[in-house]
Amino acid sequence: MNSLTGKKIILGITGSIAAYKAAFFVRLLIKSGAEVKVLMTQSATTFIAPLTLATLSKNPVITGIADGDEWSNHVELGLWADALVIAPATANTMAKMAGGICDNILNAVYLSARCPVFFAPGMDLDMWVHPSTQENVQKLLGYGNILVEPESGELASGLVGKGRMAEPEHIITALSDFFRKEETTQSLAGKTVLITAGPTYEPIDPVRFIGNHSSGKMGKALAEKVVARGGKVHLVLGPSKLTVDHPDIRVTKVSTALEMLAAAEKYFAQADIAIMAAAVADFRPKNAATEKIKKKAGQEEMTIELVKNPDIAATLGQKKRKNQILVGFALETENPVANASRKLSKKGFDFIVLNSLKDEGAGFNHDTNRVTLVFEGNKTKEFQLKSKLDVADDILDAIEQIL
Repeated sequence: MNSLTGKKIILGITGSIAAYKAAFFVRLLIKSGAEVKVLMTQSATTFIAPLTLATLSKNPVITGIADGDEWSNHVELGLWADALVIAPATANTMAKMAGGICDNILNAVYLSARCPVFFAPGMDLDMWVHPSTQENVQKLLGYGNILVEPESGELASGLVGKGRMAEPEHIITALSDFFRKEETTQSLAGKTVLITAGPTYEPIDPVRFIGNHSSGKMGKALAEKVVARGGKVHLVLGPSKLTVDHPDIRVTKVSTALEMLAAAEKYFAQADIAIMAAAVADFRPKNAATEKIKKKAGQEEMTIELVKNPDIAATLGQKKRKNQILVGFALETENPVANASRKLSKKGFDFIVLNSLKDEGAGFNHDTNRVTLVFEGNKTKEFQLKSKLDVADDILDAIEQIL
């Protein structure tokens, strides 16, 4: 059965020339077995007639909060849908979505929707690459919305480049893939997964430490996605402001690399899969002071002697069983694939999740990430910027292929 059969889809159309593709898109949705309701902004109606879309969808098209004496219940619509697809999504509409501006029926339904939201931008190339547009895209991804990337080609302006709304067939594929995954949520049933997350803090004295900016968000996203697929998680979490509350996620809080190693070794033996997402400090002070270090009169410098922390991933790699899967993370700033490949063979990883601080919206503290999976033989699989929850799905998909 088609994964869209019986799904309730709201299509939101905004004022872009790409709105003309909506008629074909609605036909494809209906042909796939979906039930479709169409929302249009007023500017969208200048590009394609509501009557055309009402005829194809077999439902009235909604263009305003009120139609005569009838009120369009945006809350009811937001609860009705299995997915909201905004295609084309103009720069203006994305800015409103990112900022919570609610001045039309489409944005009212967006703010009320409890379902997944897909957005397929359509605009000229300079508008697409403008920093304000890219910032809004990152905000929307951070909210958990799903981007259907614009495509390259000839644009309405006559320029050639990226900005064309994805073809309706490609949006259908994105929807189908999403719902197919939803139907196989128990794919990790019976599996136990060890995940390390967050930073480690290595004390200098009772008030100071050596650490990094890791938030633990990627590890938490992985834990949530594992339990969504039916698995159980041991989450070893370094110092973090995150709260994790799920009966199938067992959290062990640690502070230092030595504490994280002890907890990871404890749970590794019973794990089917281990994902090393933590950003562990490579070094720690050799002798942490028991009292706060005071600044002395005239002191201009202070030397702290550091010693190397144990390599948690490499330690587990040496104990890895034949039927265990071990996945590592690498944050690189230069020669990323080459450096990740060296770690892959050295530590016994099945693959490495590589990200770079040079990619906007990726790395520490963001709700989004852009990763490349690095496998043996320098084989790689690159992904676009996504929410960390969606990145977690990509990582787990790769793990399940190995399983």
